[in-house]
Amino acid sequence: MTRRTPSAASRQRDPQRTREQIIAAAIHEFAAKGYAGARVGAIAERAGVNKQLISYYFGGKEGLYHEIGERWLDSEQQASEQDEQLSLGQLASSYLQVDRELSRLFLWEGLTAEVEDPGSKHRTKRMTDAVHQIERRQAAGELDSGIDARAFLLAFMGAALMPAGMPQLVRSIYGAQTDPDSEEFRQAYAEQLERMVLRLAATPSAPLVPPPQQDQPPQQDWPPQQDWPPQQDWPTRPTGANTQ
Repeated sequence: MTRRTPSAASRQRDPQRTREQIIAAAIHEFAAKGYAGARVGAIAERAGVNKQLISYYFGGKEGLYHEIGERWLDSEQQASEQDEQLSLGQLASSYLQVDRELSRLFLWEGLTAEVEDPGSKHRTKRMTDAVHQIERRQAAGELDSGIDARAFLLAFMGAALMPAGMPQLVRSIYGAQTDPDSEEFRQAYAEQLERMVLRLAATPSAPLVPPPQQDQPPQQDWPPQQDWPPQQDWPTRPTGANTQ
């Protein structure tokens, strides 16, 4: 695709600042409408630039989308270097700190297939590393050995994405006045996720089906119940005895 050269006035802008404005506007549009629904004109208008600059800097909408994906993967790589310093509960709740719009963009990516996945290879490596990290923590006793590390990661990533992906469900559960984007809700929800993880940590694996009940000796009353007063055969007068 041939890039059109922007006007002289556009070239006088700070290139790095312009790129950042375009990316911020694109994240908003992609998060709100998905890749297919987002329009280059709307992104340019939100960024306050000529839409030709999107082609000039990124090669068009697809290139812009790829750039956002690469940045997200870079930030995930940097975060993974700090994960070892967190407890397992903090690690699970840390996914709540992902920007709300990036979370929604991530969800749109899974719901649509109009664009080639820009970060499949890198994301797969990142998730594989995350599973291995959980397995190491599991071996150290931070997580019950009966739990699949992959399922643990998937479950808590999903739990962290829920407020951004389904805010209406949060309001239905917590109350209509609840703001899923508020810091108050995030902190309270993060605390609950951490508590759930603590409940799963270092506990012996329990069988899914309880063991069969063993025969118990019949219960006995103690002390044995007796008739009271005890019945006795008292001496009786002989028939016809002289009572004088």
